[in-house]
Order: sequence, then structure tokens, then C-alpha cells
Amino acid sequence: MFQNLRSLTAEFVGTLLFVFLGAGSVVAFAAVGPSGAQVGALAIALAHGVALAIVVSMTMSISGGHINPAVTTGLWIADKIGGKLALQYVGAQLLGALVGAALVKGVLPRGAVSLVLGGTPHLAGDVTFLEGVWIEAVLTFFLVSAVFGTAVSPQAPKMGGWGIGLAVFVSALVGGNLTGAMMNPARAFGPALINASLNGQAVYWIGPLLGAAVAAALWKAVLLPRP
Repeated sequence: MFQNLRSLTAEFVGTLLFVFLGAGSVVAFAAVGPSGAQVGALAIALAHGVALAIVVSMTMSISGGHINPAVTTGLWIADKIGGKLALQYVGAQLLGALVGAALVKGVLPRGAVSLVLGGTPHLAGDVTFLEGVWIEAVLTFFLVSAVFGTAVSPQAPKMGGWGIGLAVFVSALVGGNLTGAMMNPARAFGPALINASLNGQAVYWIGPLLGAAVAAALWKAVLLPRP
């Protein structure tokens, strides 16, 4: 029971920090105005990638460093975590995301928070719902593959969470201006609920969970080494 408490606390705190730093970076560049927009996309992608790399590295030895319901779902499909514990992980992640988003809204400048709805993701004007789902699915497939290849596999290189963080950074460069490149239902859900902006939220659940499921099935069936 104590081990579960440690793991759930790590997932809660890790997701809280990731959402605060990730959504906070969106708010920060909104606060600088047009001058910040020139480097905003790159800086926001870097903030998400580095923040996740550090958070995953610091929680990996406690909980496995999931910090993402899609990652937890993928690991459950691959039989790397039990169903009951996986549900508890998702609950801790969503709660952490809500607290992280609440901190963004309560601590950072109110005008900038309102301008970008506290870092809530949205689809670009020319991206349809279905396109958004597919973009998030493909990017999450890449992210979850990075999780399996750099952290889960017994043949994985010893690089902590940095391979995972780099996957988020690269994905954000590709999809950041299209869908926000969330790849993480908790990162999308926390700011959306706290800022009462749930429009299009289904994209950030369907896409990541679909991408995670396909990646997990591939790694379980083919890519993970056999005992």
C-alpha cells in the first residue's frame, strides 16, 4: 500500500509540475506580446520537452514516470501495469493536471492567462476534428514508441527521461501550431477544465489513446525482446 502511495504521489506531483511548466510557458510568451511570438513556438516546444524529460527522470524510479494517461494506457495494453493500478495512475495524473492548471491561473498574470485560456490547446482554424485526431494519434505513436524504446525495453539505453522529452520537443515542432501537440489527455484536460474551455477536448483523448494503443500493440507483439 505504501508503494502505491509513493507511486501515485509521484504521478500526481510529476503531472502537476509538467502542466504548470508547459501551460505556463504558453502563458509566458503570450505575456511578452508580438516580440515573443517570433520565438514562442520553439521556446514552448523546448519548455515542454525539457520539463517532461526532467519530470520523467525524477519519477522513473518511483512510479515509472508515466505522467500521461496515454502512456499508462499503452503500458497497460503491453501488460506492464495492472488494470487497477493503471486507473489509479490516470486519476492521479488528472488530479495533478487540474492542480497544475489552477496554479497557472492563480499565479501567472491574469491578462496573459485569459488571452491563451491558461495554455488550453485548440485546433488551428484549418484543421478539422478528424485531422486533429490523426495528428495527435501519429505524434502519440511516436512518443509512446520512445517510451518503450528508451525506458521500458530491457535493452533501452540508460538515458533517463531525455529520449522521451526529446520526442515531445520534436513532436511539438511538427504539431504545435496545428493541434498544440498535446499527446497527453491530462495536459489538455487540466487547463481546459480550469478555464472552462472544453471545446474540441475529444481530439486530445481519442487521438493520444489511439496512437498509444497501436504503439503498445506493436512493441508488445514485435519489438520488445523475448525472454
